[in-house]
Amino acid sequence: MEHKTDDIKTLQQEFISCQKLLTALGDSNRQHLLCIMLECDCSGSRVIDIAEKTNLSRPAVSHHMQILKDAGVVKSRKEGTCIYYYLDPCDNEIGKIMELCAHIRAIMKSVPDRSGEE
Repeated sequence: MEHKTDDIKTLQQEFISCQKLLTALGDSNRQHLLCIMLECDCSGSRVIDIAEKTNLSRPAVSHHMQILKDAGVVKSRKEGTCIYYYLDPCDNEIGKIMELCAHIRAIMKSVPDRSGEE
């Protein structure tokens, strides 16, 4: 039982660590923006270019991109007055969610089968 309690405590800490990322990815507009970013040139895209591929305004895209950036999903770089958003394939934030899901799955395997109970 001690082992399971430790696993749950670790899981709670992993949820806290992933909270910004889970919130960022939970929004359908940001999911769409992430898909757009996956199709874009790896050197980055400006908000205005991203906005043209959505039904969102430039300020709305900028807001969502900032949330994705704060969550560690996208990065940005400035060239003159332009800000380019891009994905970093070496980013560790997505790895944290993958570890969280793997940990949830491992804990669930140790839970008794209650499918016959009502």
